[in-house]
Amino acid sequence: MRLDKFVCKSTELTKAEAHAFIEQGLVQVNHKVVTDIKSQVHQNNQVSLNQIALNLRPFRYILMHKPANTICSNLDEIYPSLFNFLEIDHKEELHIVGRLDADTTGMVLITDDGHWSFNITRPEKDCVKEYRVALSQPLAESAIERFQQGVKLQGEAELTLPAKLSFIDEKNVTLGITQGKFHQVKRMFAAVGNRVIQLHRQKIGSLKLDLEEGQWRYLTQAEIDSFKTHET
Repeated sequence: MRLDKFVCKSTELTKAEAHAFIEQGLVQVNHKVVTDIKSQVHQNNQVSLNQIALNLRPFRYILMHKPANTICSNLDEIYPSLFNFLEIDHKEELHIVGRLDADTTGMVLITDDGHWSFNITRPEKDCVKEYRVALSQPLAESAIERFQQGVKLQGEAELTLPAKLSFIDEKNVTLGITQGKFHQVKRMFAAVGNRVIQLHRQKIGSLKLDLEEGQWRYLTQAEIDSFKTHET
């Protein structure tokens, strides 16, 4: 973690205030003055400000059911931000683990633990995100094998990683993917001549969505730990 972020996450200082204190030589790491705001520190390092030891606030891990017409952003844009639903302090320290499009509903994970989110978002960690997909046209069962083999997205040189496609009926399917390319699910079905008309993320790893739209909750310790098994 960067030193300026460490200071902010262990005090009530703004980023600008943290920068000023660090550059003035008032912050020590392992009893040595460090004036580089980008210097990397670890949780086991001893960091102090004005000779007072600093301790990070505990990381937070949140599950939310994203409604349609909201955005996975810290700030409102054309659509309102998901963060409007959170009534907690220091929301600016949080980030969304794998964003969904504005019109997509379903499971969103939110945290301030960057290492934890890395284990979920990186394809090599093999963490499956499962979507329920409604299509504009009937889908041939041959798509199961095509998705397993990987499809070529428009503008991409390589095939997608293997994906698991299961049928609910001819126009409704579930799809499990380990990647998170831009508009990936919509582009995968476009690649086989179909169009997504409704998209809902219902599962990440072993964690299933269990909330009504707009609701959120903290993850249990067991749920948090379940994603750590994806570390390599």
